[in-house]
Amino acid sequence: MKKQTLPVVQTVGLGKTFKDFWHRPRVHAVKKLTMDIQPGEVFGLLGPNGSGKSTTIKLLLGLLHPSQGRISVFGRPTTDVQIKHRIGYLPEESYLYPFLNARETLDFYGRLFRLHPRIRRDRIEMLLDMVGLQHEAKRRIGEYSKGMARRIGLAQALINDPEFLILDEPTSGLDPIGTRQIKDVIRKLGDMGKTILLSSHLLADVEDVCDRVCILYGGQQRAEGSISELLSEKDRTQITSETLSPETVAEVRKLIQERESKTIDVTTPRGRLENLFLRIVRDAQTAKVATSGVGAAGAIPEFLGTATSTGDEIIQSLLQATEKPAATEPIEIAKALPQEPSASDMIVNQLLGNTKEREETAEAQPQESQQTESAPPSGPIEADRNVIDGLLGNSVDSESKERGNG
Repeated sequence: MKKQTLPVVQTVGLGKTFKDFWHRPRVHAVKKLTMDIQPGEVFGLLGPNGSGKSTTIKLLLGLLHPSQGRISVFGRPTTDVQIKHRIGYLPEESYLYPFLNARETLDFYGRLFRLHPRIRRDRIEMLLDMVGLQHEAKRRIGEYSKGMARRIGLAQALINDPEFLILDEPTSGLDPIGTRQIKDVIRKLGDMGKTILLSSHLLADVEDVCDRVCILYGGQQRAEGSISELLSEKDRTQITSETLSPETVAEVRKLIQERESKTIDVTTPRGRLENLFLRIVRDAQTAKVATSGVGAAGAIPEFLGTATSTGDEIIQSLLQATEKPAATEPIEIAKALPQEPSASDMIVNQLLGNTKEREETAEAQPQESQQTESAPPSGPIEADRNVIDGLLGNSVDSESKERGNG
């Protein structure tokens, strides 16, 4: 029996109504939206301005609460904080700190996901190479063009290796080269098993990379299906061949006219302007023509293609580790993500170490000197204990009572 896969995103009768000051319905942004996004699928969300695309994305992220219907991400409500680390998000506008450079920006977002410094460094370099900003990594974000900001925005959306990637107008502000590169990245990520929601006004972008699309108008779903299903013209037949002689074309026309009583239109196929543009740029790059623009994009980082361990796999690995002798090495999870001690732990260890050294020194002194110094310790030692008690949450008054009883 085939195991059913839970959709990454599922909405049933989803609706969002914005009200005025008097709680009267003002705008029905989303109305009775029912859709699902399957794992490993590149899903396109289309519609004109005001059709409800951005509102739907905010509902998925938990930034807005639905007025009607139900919505779930990874089978959980969108208010569940635990699913946030599994999501990557590129907003329509790149809200980045202009005084940080590219490396500092990616490092900042890596810290938000509590990534280890070594992992952050490796991922930052791979992502900068992927988006073609390796040579512009030291420039401040405020000096970037809109296209370069979109590139670094895509990199920050991938820093946590998300399972579900939400891209809102990812090619906005990009030149044809950047647009092609970003579409290639999206398609490759989809082939690697990433689930991607792509919202765009550029229909050609969606047509090139998406498996299924949902078209919205007025907050309602007007059409949904695969690209081939929605675009196929079943009442027409297309025949493509290499160049034919005029005599052959005349015979084909005559044959179709006799058997089908239909005429055919024979034309020379046209290429796409995008392909012509990219071919000219590629030839210029091969000839090593100097340019001050963005460099060529690199390969997809390896960590994005690594499958994330599920909760059952992690629990199983922990159980297997407890069955091994105590002398065995730590499990691989601990090796992959070594934990740094927190600032409070370092202070406590240092204070405990200072107190221990003073106690050992006191024990080494003669018994007579210990009797003369039997008064309660004061000064730095007492201050250290008070700091320790404050950090550990103990009561100073209870310790004083124990000393008095002693």
